[in-house]
Amino acid sequence: MKKITVIGGGTGTFVVLSGLKEYPLDLSAIITMMDSGGSTGRLRDQLGVLPPGDLRQSLIALSEASLMWRKLFLYRFESGDLAGHNFGNIFLSALEKVSPDYNEVIKTASFILQTKGKVIPVTFDQVNLVAQYSNGKVLKGEGKIDTNLLKEDKIINAYLEPKAACNKNAITSILKSDYVIIGPGDLYTSIIPVLLVDGIKEALVKTKAKIIFVVNLMTKLGQTHKYSASDHLHDLAKYLGKLPDILLINNGKIPANIIKWYQDHHEDIVVDDLSKNYSGKTVKADLISSRIFSVSVSDRLSRSILRHSPRKLAKVISRIIT
Repeated sequence: MKKITVIGGGTGTFVVLSGLKEYPLDLSAIITMMDSGGSTGRLRDQLGVLPPGDLRQSLIALSEASLMWRKLFLYRFESGDLAGHNFGNIFLSALEKVSPDYNEVIKTASFILQTKGKVIPVTFDQVNLVAQYSNGKVLKGEGKIDTNLLKEDKIINAYLEPKAACNKNAITSILKSDYVIIGPGDLYTSIIPVLLVDGIKEALVKTKAKIIFVVNLMTKLGQTHKYSASDHLHDLAKYLGKLPDILLINNGKIPANIIKWYQDHHEDIVVDDLSKNYSGKTVKADLISSRIFSVSVSDRLSRSILRHSPRKLAKVISRIIT
């Protein structure tokens, strides 16, 4: 059975995991622990807990429990003192308070949700993501970076404050994998933070696993504004320490009304210019979900309405790894 490790967090990792869990694979997910926005950020600030949001999404993605359990962990309160909070985030935060360590938190939540695979926090340290922009501005905190909707200023450096010690299980997973999948997801707030943890970059350079990078569908205002596919690849390689072995990019047609929605938000399609800038293996396929995602009125964060299709993405990846 092939061992696959997925790196990232948020919706992108959710999509990859939920698609791949239908295949006979040994799955692990190394998840960012730097989130400081939305429900997660409020719980982190008020209770002093580790950020639960990205872990929750990955646990649900790998869950084989009943639909009711999965719906419960996804439920977001719309009114009252808990407005904007996600039940799963509150559950994991409470579990942290009564558990001897965070490994027990993951073990208990995985048991309840009957996860197929392992969810691995990249670190157990309380750390913040810091971004330095081309105009000299410095922002501390993933939440602030994620909502810093600058149109032109580019992130020229990202680092963690303080430095983060790596979860040893993450290193083991990378070194024992046959394939490591990075992305899709926000480049600077979901993917790169994992690579900044001490030991992760070194393990990815050392591993014999083939690294697959799933290129985003759309640019992200404040992070990858006007980025082409090769721009994403350039920035990833800077923190990864090498180029990925395989790139996976969408060639399906995005509906005009969806493109307009993004353009109204100063975002656009990630242009495929890889043929001129990458000599490795590139796999192109229609990866777009036919579903258009709405955003809950209780959700305080901006969300994408277009996503990769879990089924299409998993089908293409399965062909690559077999």
